[in-house]
Amino acid sequence: MNNKMIKYVLGVILKLEAGFMVVPLILSFIYKEETIFKISYFSTIGILLFLGFLLSRKVPDNMKFFAKEGLVTTSLSWIALSIFGALPFVITGQIPSFIDAFFEVVSGFTTTGASILTNVEALNKSLLYWRSFTHLVGGMGVLVLALAILPQNNNQSLHIMKAEVPGPTVGKLVAKMSYNSRILYMIYLCITAIIVIFLLLGGMPLFDAVIHAFGTVGTGGFGIKNNSVAYYNSPYIEYVLGFGMLFCGMNFNLFYALILKNFKQIYKNEELRFYLGAVTLAIISICINIAPMYDSISHLFRDVFFTVSSVVTTTGFSTADFDTWPVFSKTILLVLMFMGGCAGSTAGGFKVSRVVVLLKSAINEFRKTGTPNRIFSIKMDGKIISKELFGSISTYLILYISVFFLLILCIAPESPDFVSAFSAVTATFNNIGPGLGVVGPTSNYSHFSDINKIVLSFSMLLGRLEIFPILILFSPNLYKKYK
Repeated sequence: MNNKMIKYVLGVILKLEAGFMVVPLILSFIYKEETIFKISYFSTIGILLFLGFLLSRKVPDNMKFFAKEGLVTTSLSWIALSIFGALPFVITGQIPSFIDAFFEVVSGFTTTGASILTNVEALNKSLLYWRSFTHLVGGMGVLVLALAILPQNNNQSLHIMKAEVPGPTVGKLVAKMSYNSRILYMIYLCITAIIVIFLLLGGMPLFDAVIHAFGTVGTGGFGIKNNSVAYYNSPYIEYVLGFGMLFCGMNFNLFYALILKNFKQIYKNEELRFYLGAVTLAIISICINIAPMYDSISHLFRDVFFTVSSVVTTTGFSTADFDTWPVFSKTILLVLMFMGGCAGSTAGGFKVSRVVVLLKSAINEFRKTGTPNRIFSIKMDGKIISKELFGSISTYLILYISVFFLLILCIAPESPDFVSAFSAVTATFNNIGPGLGVVGPTSNYSHFSDINKIVLSFSMLLGRLEIFPILILFSPNLYKKYK
């Protein structure tokens, strides 16, 4: 284990977070907020810079970075970001409990959008900005950003990308990982800017547009109004955000293919076709099911389109209380929650690519019953899936199910019923935010005990980092000293 390299990267990450907090500090002056807000940012920035320079003051002689270091660095970075990111909320007293503040910031960085706040409109502008800015940072990944700006990157950085970027594989756009990260972040920020412009054209104030763009491109869902996007009552804004969420649920590598005018690659992408097909089928099915509840077809389609886009991309914005919809519609939404978006996107869930591979495997097993001696290969985009990759997907499925039910067992002792525990874990582990029942779109997580909030916080981290980076911290072998 290259401990010096881990400390160095962690120090860089803390300095980055200090830089991120400069903007909310400036906003606290612009909006003439109380002195305590300025003190909270100054003190947090000071702590971050002190620890950051302490950890990264010397560049390690040994720069080698392998899979284990990548996993450990990723998990420690995300935990540290959340701990220090919670300090402004606690110091200002707007979220007095550190556990509540930690939950809120973890929810932001993991782009979950789950909240303990009963009145989000009571937060000051600078904290509203910081709360949603965590979506922008966490969506693409802070370590991916670090790879984009660190000059000493090499292909060993792929181990960090694999640990932080969701999906069974990491697609390289170009040979050098630092350039790969820069391209991804440029695309990411361009999409954010485009969404801001479209929202401004719809009459949304600049501050609101920026906040909602952060939540859309990061598929996080933190809003600044108690009734989320429904507050604006604007079909135009809902469609802009709806399409924005769907686009950000796609693999960002496809946007690079679009820039290169490689339309053939986009058209032949099986994951994208399955993703769009599932969304279309879900919208049609739910529209038919809940049609009697609406007087207007346009309103019906708008609510269903927005809700499906929000749920499948695990964003969490809401315009309708889907917890009041029939069981059939809620079941479809539950399936979409587990499926999530595409690999290499900012969305959570199990990922469409894994679902496609497992479905193809099941179909092949069915075909083998008629011709048991025949060998069938699993292909994705015309390429054969290797046994190693299929094995890793199968292992992840087993681990995913095991961790999911373990989290339910942890929540169950203090839950009123199974549905409450199941819904809370589903919403946090898949980084969705709102779920069903006690954590529905009109509810929040404030009623959970501190212990359950800690469990659900780690549930969000496990879901966003896809289990392995967090689990490795509990491995006894990690702390053994080898001679």
